[in-house]
Amino acid sequence: MIGSSARLLRLLSLLSARPSWTCAELAERMEVTDRTVRRDVARLRDLGYAVDSDAGPWGGYRLRAGARVPPLILDDEEALAVATGLREAALSDALGGDQAALSALLKLRQVLPRRVAERLGELDDAFVRLPGTDGPQIRAGLLLELAAACRQGERARLSYTDGEGRATVRDVDPYRLVHTGRRWYFVARDVSRDQWRTFRADRVDRLRPTGRPVDLTDPPDPARLVSRNIANGPYPLSATIRLPLPMSQALRLVPATVGSHRPDGPDATLVDIGGPDADGLARYLLGLAAPLRVLAPEAVRQALVRRTRALLDGNGPSAE
Repeated sequence: MIGSSARLLRLLSLLSARPSWTCAELAERMEVTDRTVRRDVARLRDLGYAVDSDAGPWGGYRLRAGARVPPLILDDEEALAVATGLREAALSDALGGDQAALSALLKLRQVLPRRVAERLGELDDAFVRLPGTDGPQIRAGLLLELAAACRQGERARLSYTDGEGRATVRDVDPYRLVHTGRRWYFVARDVSRDQWRTFRADRVDRLRPTGRPVDLTDPPDPARLVSRNIANGPYPLSATIRLPLPMSQALRLVPATVGSHRPDGPDATLVDIGGPDADGLARYLLGLAAPLRVLAPEAVRQALVRRTRALLDGNGPSAE
């Protein structure tokens, strides 16, 4: 027979797995008596779990959100970290299958008190995902602050350190968080410049509300904005190409972290790609091994033509 602590965990797992159980069903699954089930339910209630019961032959037990965090003793940041990790595992297939992570996440949310569950819900409203790889981590508490700022509609004062180590302070109108799979990005309108900007969340030092409402007139597509800035931001030159492929196929050929995409009708896609110079971009485009047309700039088109002609000349018929 299993110990009482292990039995309580088993009972809690069963109660979390479906909306309602009869006492007899629980006793059968746990291989104990009805009296033991009733005693264990009383112990769970003493520990802070909200277990409701209905009398009668068709009655049973059901678990609802508790009034406090039960004996895992998770504070707000720990609960956020666990829920965020489970959410990412469920969405990214990081554990080789999303069902276990998703089931664990649903159980966690079911027993969390409303206060914490509502704060975790702020993340769901603010997060946007792009495919990518793992990257720098940020504090769970800061992630929650950024998500809450996106949700509350209040202008904030952002303390930020850029890639060159320069510290700046600016007023921003928070909008969304975007996760590329590699990094978190904070999308907001820079008030003084009246421009939509992306900020690496791991470089945010502090975010303080100002009490003023945000101005979200004509907001951008946050995923597209981050994708374009990642693809073109670090490079001195950018080219626009047209692929005779629908958006889904173009994204497989040129990832969102390499170029920013927009449809050009149902069967074609325009892609903006950054590079060090015209010749470097031409080399990359040849490597795609796909039909494409360079729309701009002319220097990239000419570099691609030169490289293509050189390739043809080098593989033409041998002179006799």
